[in-house]
Amino acid sequence: MSENNLSTSDLNAPEQSMSELVSAGTMLKNAREAEGLSIAVLAVSLKVPVKKLEALEADRFDLLPDNVFARALAASVCRTLKIDPAPILERLPHPTAPRLKTDESGINTPFRTSGDKFNLSFLNQLSKPFVLAVLVLLVGVVVLVFLPFTQRAEIANILRSDVAAINSPLQAPMSSDNDAANEAAAPPQVIDSTVATSAAPLAMSQASVVPLAILPGDVATASPAMVAGSGATTGTVVLTAHRSSWVEVVDASGVVQVRKTMKDGETVGASGVMPLSVVVGRADTTEVQVRGKPFDLSRLAKDNVARFEVK
Repeated sequence: MSENNLSTSDLNAPEQSMSELVSAGTMLKNAREAEGLSIAVLAVSLKVPVKKLEALEADRFDLLPDNVFARALAASVCRTLKIDPAPILERLPHPTAPRLKTDESGINTPFRTSGDKFNLSFLNQLSKPFVLAVLVLLVGVVVLVFLPFTQRAEIANILRSDVAAINSPLQAPMSSDNDAANEAAAPPQVIDSTVATSAAPLAMSQASVVPLAILPGDVATASPAMVAGSGATTGTVVLTAHRSSWVEVVDASGVVQVRKTMKDGETVGASGVMPLSVVVGRADTTEVQVRGKPFDLSRLAKDNVARFEVK
């Protein structure tokens, strides 16, 4: 009995070693041929190309898309041939497990918005030498453009200070000349006790009044109408405003003798080449004298505006 058992175990050992040496493709091919199916008919039933089945039976897994496809195709062939797929799948290469990426390009990559990308790209652009050179050139152009304006402003300030320095010494002599003229024009007075007592407050009031100095530049830039309104009270036409009124006097040659808005109580005189064209804005508040005689504006006024000529 022991000899028979030993002989049986010795005979089964080579068979098991031989079955382990058979590849998965060979096992599928033997099972297909045992069923009497051609590889073309099997490919049609599985709806796969014949070359895929040939590569599987020849163990050319490099011709297949991947190991997962090879194992799925082998399982489908086993179901069609009605054989156990476990021994065949054990001999097929196992699919490689997917490796999770742990670097910045994986699932742990920090989220960045488009604005962050723009900021990074902008900083990268600024760090380039060419961009820095362009920025330096732009700054230089801006300095060259705006530097003349600053120099002009400085020159204007210097000129203003020089003009103020020139005009300031002229104010004192002119005020002294005006005081001398006022003293010469004043008539001699006999001072008695009553006049002396009444003159004391008057002297205090005059002392409190500061004489105004007129700069030469102001006199040169004053218009003829302003000069006439300030002191001229004689002429062919004399206008006196009892309220604010606008007046205009133009002679025959087109020269404007008077054109201004008169204040209450102001008197203006004008003369020129005849005839004189006169326009009074408020006839009811303006008194007119022509060659020293009163002139009635009421009969000429229209909408309180009087227009007439003096020949």
